[in-house]
Amino acid sequence: MVETKNIQPLEEFDWEAFEHGKNPANIAAETQAYEGTLNNINPGEVVDGTVTAINDREVVVNIGYKSDGIIPRSEFRYNPELAVGDKVEVYIENQEDKKGQLNLSHKRARQSRSWDRVTAAYESGEIVKGFIKCRTKGGMIVDVLGTEAFLPGSQIDVRPIHDYDTFVGKTMEFKIVKINQDFKNVVVSHKALIEAEIEAQKKEIISKLEKGQILEGVVKNITSYGVFIDLGGVDGLIHITDLSWGRVSDPKEVVELDQKINVVILDFDEEKKRIALGLKQLTPHPWDALDPNLKVGDTVKGKVVVMADYGAFIEIAPGVEGLIHVSEMSWSAHLHSAQDFMKVGDEVEAVILTLDRDERKMSLGIKQLKEDPWEKIEEKYPVGSNHMARVRNFTNFGVFVEIEEGVDGLIHISDLSWTKKIKHPSEFTQIGAEIEVQVLDIDKENRRLSLGHKQIEDNPWDNFETIFTQDSVHEGKIIEILDKGAVISLEHGVEGFATPKHLVKEDGSQAQLGETLEFKVIEFNKDAKRIILSHSRIYEDIQRAEARAAKKEAAKKAPKAKKEETPAIQNKAASTTLGDIDALAALKAEMTSAAKPAKAETPAETPATVEATVAETAAEAETVAEAETAAEAETAAEAETAAETAE
Repeated sequence: MVETKNIQPLEEFDWEAFEHGKNPANIAAETQAYEGTLNNINPGEVVDGTVTAINDREVVVNIGYKSDGIIPRSEFRYNPELAVGDKVEVYIENQEDKKGQLNLSHKRARQSRSWDRVTAAYESGEIVKGFIKCRTKGGMIVDVLGTEAFLPGSQIDVRPIHDYDTFVGKTMEFKIVKINQDFKNVVVSHKALIEAEIEAQKKEIISKLEKGQILEGVVKNITSYGVFIDLGGVDGLIHITDLSWGRVSDPKEVVELDQKINVVILDFDEEKKRIALGLKQLTPHPWDALDPNLKVGDTVKGKVVVMADYGAFIEIAPGVEGLIHVSEMSWSAHLHSAQDFMKVGDEVEAVILTLDRDERKMSLGIKQLKEDPWEKIEEKYPVGSNHMARVRNFTNFGVFVEIEEGVDGLIHISDLSWTKKIKHPSEFTQIGAEIEVQVLDIDKENRRLSLGHKQIEDNPWDNFETIFTQDSVHEGKIIEILDKGAVISLEHGVEGFATPKHLVKEDGSQAQLGETLEFKVIEFNKDAKRIILSHSRIYEDIQRAEARAAKKEAAKKAPKAKKEETPAIQNKAASTTLGDIDALAALKAEMTSAAKPAKAETPAETPATVEATVAETAAEAETVAEAETAAEAETAAEAETAAETAE
């Protein structure tokens, strides 16, 4: 049983007053004394409190009021080390809620003072704690002193970070590196704290370094130009050229991340804190292990490792390379780029041309594996022999062709055709086309052949001489109009020339391009390969012949002179043609017969009349002949001048 004590009531206590709600003096004093133990608080104030209890959901804080306040645990997630007894700042929202509970907020208290604290921490360089809330573009969002700050990805750690998500929800130490008062922006860095420690380590490590010293390191980062090695607090760089004696296109071919390797110190700079490392230097140079019996003229095999316009580098052993210049890839003179012959990765065979072990240089050639085609050029391509060639290039004076690789020749423009007047070789053939040629001359010293195309056929001008004779008429087509005349295409593929004067048609109009007419040959020059033609001469000669025939007919109808006076007439007409003399004789006979029935005339009149008539007729005939001769001479001169201009 529970023992009970007999407790006597206070004799001075006024129970009657207490029952009626009156405050006796002693109650007032006690109440005043109790209230004196409590803090005076007002809503909206920020005060300090003490953590009295912590559970998974709430934190109980005593601020010296008659009741404790309860704050959600989530408001303290930036500080996972919070413990009972810690001092925290709180914001008083309400003195009591419906349940009589004091309402406090730690988050609002931090926010109300956060910017002032951020500014003070930035100015003093204070290290602050922050809670990484989430990931954002380019970095993270961190809660620092109640203010959201930006943590760039490059400022998380000294090592490149590939997965930002692993840091979300963590609390870390930061240094405020930048603030913007206008926009209330804050930038923090965790890397800055690490670098401060690393700098101290670097000074100590670099002070102990020596060139040639071999150290163990860890591959920290791989770039296109080299590999960064962590030497235990300080980084060094192995340049891509110092990874291997052979060529390296990508450092990942040699090392990988987090790999432990031995490196040698090549150089270092204490001021700039730069350390140059080498990996290939830990192994002997491949040139030192090269076969000592290898010499110029030997054949070697290798792999194409680098291509350039001027040549290709061939690796015949790891770290031992030779250059094949583009000029040593083919006997042909038509070389543009080494890529025309090989590509990276090709396995090739080559001849050693030069070898310098001291300078560690070697030149190679592949054309030497084939016989030089010019060594026996006279036997393979003797003068007068015919061959097929490929057109490589044009010039104004001819065509360059290649009979085979390394054997080139020139066809002069005058040796392309017997009959056509060619202004440019492109009118006759095209680049890449096959053309039959004849070797005309060999220049072995300059490695050139003089070639001809027209020589594969007989000279047709020997035959043209019998076809296009003087005054012969042929059908032709006007294929080109020039200032000095026109080019006429004739049969057998030959061309002639006519001056504008000889292109006038019978109706007085000028012959036009494309017309097909008959032309008379007025000049044929075999040596100059020139034929001068005339269309107008055809109908002009007919007109002259008709005029002469008309005169002859008129002469036949004229009175004949007396027979005895014929000698005198013949003497006066001696300069005329034979046909004209016959006409005068007939005229004399007619005059004699007509005079018989008439009365006898004065003997002196008839001979005089006959003599005058004969003289007049002879003079006219002589004038016509002189005019024709002069016209022919003028025409021939004009045609020759025009033909020379056309050529």
